[in-house]
Amino acid sequence: MSEMPEDEVVKIILRGLSRFLILWILANKKLSGYDVAKELKNLTGEEFKTSSVYPILYELEENQFLSSEEITKGRRRIILYDITDKGLHILEQIRGTLELPIRNAISDFLDFQPASNEGESDSG
Repeated sequence: MSEMPEDEVVKIILRGLSRFLILWILANKKLSGYDVAKELKNLTGEEFKTSSVYPILYELEENQFLSSEEITKGRRRIILYDITDKGLHILEQIRGTLELPIRNAISDFLDFQPASNEGESDSG
């Protein structure tokens, strides 16, 4: 069995967090799907294609966590997404559930010091 490259593992983890991140982004301002993808990249450093972001936006809207509004800018039709009260409520529930464990994990992670390799022999 071949080992999965580290960058693929990071992408899988970020994809799992994408719904939470999208709700969090839209809690601050209304954005188009394209702008949500840009914000995700700014937050994570990873590329989020609009072709993967839009299905998540549609799903979140279908579940009434987001609402959308169509506007016209010049000749372009743009759909802006906004978090709903239900979306804010679920975001608050997620935050409350994760707050202490995440704070502890981040603190532990930031304080992490790998064990010293001193005393190990170079011979195999």
